[in-house]
Amino acid sequence: MPNILVIDDDRHICETIQSLLARLNFQCRAAHTIADGLKAIQEEAFDVVFLDIRLPDGNGLTALPQIRSTPDAPEVIILTGEGDPDGAELAIQGGVWDFLVKPTPIKQTTLTLKRALQYREEKQSKGSAPVALNLENVIGSSDAMRNCFNLVAQAAMTDANVLLTGETGTGKELTARTVHANSLRRNNRFVVVDCASLTETLVESTLFGHKKGAFTGAQQDQDGLVKVADKGTLFLDEVGEMPLSIQKSFLRFLQERVFRPVGGTQEVKSDFRLISATNKNLDEMVERGEFRKDLLFRLKTMHIELPPLRLRCEDVKPLAMFHVNRLCEQYGVPNKGFSSDFFTMLSNYEWPGNVRELFNVLERAFVASGMESMLYAMHLPQDLRIKIAKANLARGGSPCGGRTDVQPRSDRSEPETPAPIRAGALQGDAAEAAMSEKMDIEACADTLLQGPLPELKDFKNLMERKYIEAIIAQTEGNVQEIVRLSGLSRSHFYALLKKNNISL
Repeated sequence: MPNILVIDDDRHICETIQSLLARLNFQCRAAHTIADGLKAIQEEAFDVVFLDIRLPDGNGLTALPQIRSTPDAPEVIILTGEGDPDGAELAIQGGVWDFLVKPTPIKQTTLTLKRALQYREEKQSKGSAPVALNLENVIGSSDAMRNCFNLVAQAAMTDANVLLTGETGTGKELTARTVHANSLRRNNRFVVVDCASLTETLVESTLFGHKKGAFTGAQQDQDGLVKVADKGTLFLDEVGEMPLSIQKSFLRFLQERVFRPVGGTQEVKSDFRLISATNKNLDEMVERGEFRKDLLFRLKTMHIELPPLRLRCEDVKPLAMFHVNRLCEQYGVPNKGFSSDFFTMLSNYEWPGNVRELFNVLERAFVASGMESMLYAMHLPQDLRIKIAKANLARGGSPCGGRTDVQPRSDRSEPETPAPIRAGALQGDAAEAAMSEKMDIEACADTLLQGPLPELKDFKNLMERKYIEAIIAQTEGNVQEIVRLSGLSRSHFYALLKKNNISL
């Protein structure tokens, strides 16, 4: 017997759906908040969940990842009191079955529910075996990356054209190579075409090749990249940079997989799999007349959008460990350890350059550490630490789970208790100013960073001393409180006092 969960704060809606399901001989349970709904899902298995968007404890769409990540994920039907196109888009991207606007006719509700149950029954009866992906050099365990891996698995099982989108540095080429490595074409070539470098004069020769004597300098037949990719994968990198005048050249051969070399008289066929990538919004480019709609249709049979690193913060640590271990192997040195402040610093940055920027920063830290066996936050580039310090002051927390709602004192109506000082927080004059709340956020940043910065070798000792002085001032020298706030052991704290010639 199907088991249905209704998460809606409108008790009349819940009672109406429960009455309908009772007539259908279905089991039904109601919850009126996101928290109660998630608790119900943990307690028992459901086939379908009716989920309202506007709930007392938040937006129902925020619960989608948790609902969909359960072992026997139920189908989700969204309920909302308003027509919301953006909400519908987010819901469908989150894997929901349908999006219903209240009040929904009983007939439509019943039809949608029965179709969802039919789909679920068929999906479960086939019991498709999980795909074992070869994810060499691909690191990620976040929900966002797991969703991408599911799409990679689907793409690898077909020859459908795939469009990869995402910000610069999110790993589009690596993902394309992963699709290729898991496909039936894995033993053939993966050929990269840099669309940004194509010109009208060279595009046909580069892609389709030429015959001897076709133009000055053509002293022999030359295969183009399309022919080289025969039986393999053709990867169009930065396809959004392709000039509009060249896009027409792609249309026919992408459809028919046939082309004519420059100077040739006969058409040649190439059996390749097409994967494209771009950091641009091609749909917006189509609206502006900068990209051909018919070409986009051919590229976008499957679409995989790679998440930026700031939306997969839990992957920063494993990515860092992976890359540093790879650097150790490359340079033939023993694997390095990591201090807790190293990962704290990494997690406090938004990484606009994504994984590419992270790897660049890690290599700079690796070089700065020399033959030391441990990586500390002090090994990270100075410009990065300055950006993080300013961002923390302006934001009042970290982008990965920290507070983001802190406003300057002048904008608050209620007093707040200052947050405890921790390693990596404000130091020195800036810390004291922040604790006394006599300066605003920007002034704190200026105080912290004004004047010439010390040499790298002295910077750590300077900040360590200022941190100790600030936390002693805040706790009035209470050692028990200092140990609790800082996370230091008593012996370590007394050693730091002795090292910096500080007395309580």
